[in-house]
Amino acid sequence: MSCPQVSTEALGITGVRVLSSEEVPAGAGSPIAHCRIDALAAERTGQDGHDYAIHFEIRLPDDWNGRFVHQFNGGNDGTVVPAFGPLLGGNTQRTALGIGYAVLSSDAGHDGASYPDAQLAAGSRFGLDPEARLYYGYKAVETLTPIGKQILASYYGEAPVSSYGIGCSNGGRHGMVAASRFGDQFDGILVGAPGFNLPKAAVQHALDVQTLNALTGDLRTSFSPADLAAVGTAINQSCDALDGLEDGIVSDIAACQENFDINTAVCQNDNQEQCISEAQAQALTTIFAGPRNAHGAQLYSEWAWDPGISGSDWRFWKVQSPIPPWDNLPLIAVMGASSLAQIFTTPPTKVDGDPDSLLNFLLDFDLNRDSWKIYKRNRNYRESAMSFMTPPDARNPKLKKLKRSGGKIILFHGVSDPVFSYLDTENWYRRLNRNYHGHADRFAKLYPVPGMNHCSGGPATDDFNLFEQLVNWVENDQEPQSVTAKVRADNPEVPADWSPTRTRKLCPYPEVATYVGGNPESADSFVCQ
Repeated sequence: MSCPQVSTEALGITGVRVLSSEEVPAGAGSPIAHCRIDALAAERTGQDGHDYAIHFEIRLPDDWNGRFVHQFNGGNDGTVVPAFGPLLGGNTQRTALGIGYAVLSSDAGHDGASYPDAQLAAGSRFGLDPEARLYYGYKAVETLTPIGKQILASYYGEAPVSSYGIGCSNGGRHGMVAASRFGDQFDGILVGAPGFNLPKAAVQHALDVQTLNALTGDLRTSFSPADLAAVGTAINQSCDALDGLEDGIVSDIAACQENFDINTAVCQNDNQEQCISEAQAQALTTIFAGPRNAHGAQLYSEWAWDPGISGSDWRFWKVQSPIPPWDNLPLIAVMGASSLAQIFTTPPTKVDGDPDSLLNFLLDFDLNRDSWKIYKRNRNYRESAMSFMTPPDARNPKLKKLKRSGGKIILFHGVSDPVFSYLDTENWYRRLNRNYHGHADRFAKLYPVPGMNHCSGGPATDDFNLFEQLVNWVENDQEPQSVTAKVRADNPEVPADWSPTRTRKLCPYPEVATYVGGNPESADSFVCQ
């Protein structure tokens, strides 16, 4: 079948309506020549009277390598991100489409820009519809993955030899949910910064906003860039040498959590430079301990101390967005408030989309009384947020379908991720490993990235290609070990005293990149142990 021949009738896939197909030449934003198909699936009318569908596109290379990638997108979804298949990490030029993969991308079953009640918080209005919640949580990926494979079979005359899923942030959550619910649909899944406990993380966002706002009465002034740099310096002073080399990278994450005391960052006597106040130190202690209810029970997770707290992305998410009209809020408040109100709690709470309304929702959120709404359901909303948003086996992970089908999964997470706690992902992996008697690494690997913020950025070597490792594992039975990560030239967070050619080993958990001598800027001078 040629691209101009693609139509609803020609594909003949039940529940799929083709809107258009076009030939896209190489260049002008396209890495290679391909056919782009724009289509709808699972069209329906919601309980709110609004028309819903999964809007998706699939890009089919002229020179296809025989493989399929389902691109899982981030945030609240709601838009069809171009299906180029970014291969994650800081290097945005590396894409699956560019090396011959067919790639599918969708809006996860809702249009984030076109809904009634336009005054409601943008991007999360769909949460008022029970079925739209489920499509966002898992049903869009479940529906589209076999459809994507059917399109390939119709277009190329043959099914893909291998199928992969790729995503970071909420896209990483999609990946973990897919691995748990229908892992046998994928040969390999690459997961970055997974928000697999996203409703719980939204409760953390309320704690963050309440704690930081209480410092000065204005989130924007709670921590300056200099304040966070001072904390990063204190962490380095306590932890940098634990991996054998003082280089601005803390590789021994576990030892650092034992070694670091936030009080070392507090101003002493008349020293008022490169330090923080006792109140600021207490605020960070509260945030890093995670939200708790009146009985002391943990509602989300603890967080890891890491010098990447000095990264601008950390402040962007936690303290202040520089984007008007949201520049009086951190990005977490913008996205977290609307999601917590209208998607993650049952019944949903309608919240206006202006900055003051979003801020006030989080300030008024009662951690003890309201946090349990993420587990609630009722006659209209028959699945709780913790049911439709998280892997069913998150507390006791086994990924049976993925493992039994021979699939592989690689996860990576920035240790200084301000959105989702690296320690939450680490604890999930430890539970998985315990369920397989210490041998989960036969099909699942976790790579912490020291210094890295959310999905990329921060004072880190964030240019790495874990997708290549995943494919070699799936198709050539080459089990990944250490992976070389590079400094990215366009990363403004790289310290001035780092070599622009610095490389480091990313080690599979629980191994630590340890300096053994030689060129301090080279990954070859480190071993994973």
